[in-house]
Amino acid sequence: MKAIKYTLFVAFFLLLACQIKQKEINYGADHCEFCQMTIVDKQHAAQIVTKKGKAYSFDAIECMVHYSEDIDTSMVGLFLAGNYNVSESLINARESYFIISENIPSPMGAFLSSVPTKAEAESIVKEKGGNIYTWEELLKHMGN
Repeated sequence: MKAIKYTLFVAFFLLLACQIKQKEINYGADHCEFCQMTIVDKQHAAQIVTKKGKAYSFDAIECMVHYSEDIDTSMVGLFLAGNYNVSESLINARESYFIISENIPSPMGAFLSSVPTKAEAESIVKEKGGNIYTWEELLKHMGN
């Protein structure tokens, strides 16, 4: 009976350890997996979380996109992108809308930002100019 309880106890904690969820980014200390720059921009940071729960952080959405070119994306649980309108908030990139506008600089110079809704994207483009992309459209546009 003790062996069963112990096995269930260990299994429970293993499940908790491998959750597919966003990991905290330590701004000003963590480094980008792609370009190795320090992550400081809280509106443009990004993160990949694997299905095993391992997180890879990026200083810009464009770094995450380029990094994803060289990995097996079937192993990715989450692609997360910085919410341009809410500092330090990461949103599901697969469901987000992306804006490329020369009036909104991003850390690596792609002028790439993300927001969770099409209405927000349209509002920003109306004010700042630029183009709107879905995740799949963005990957094609950037060469993935």
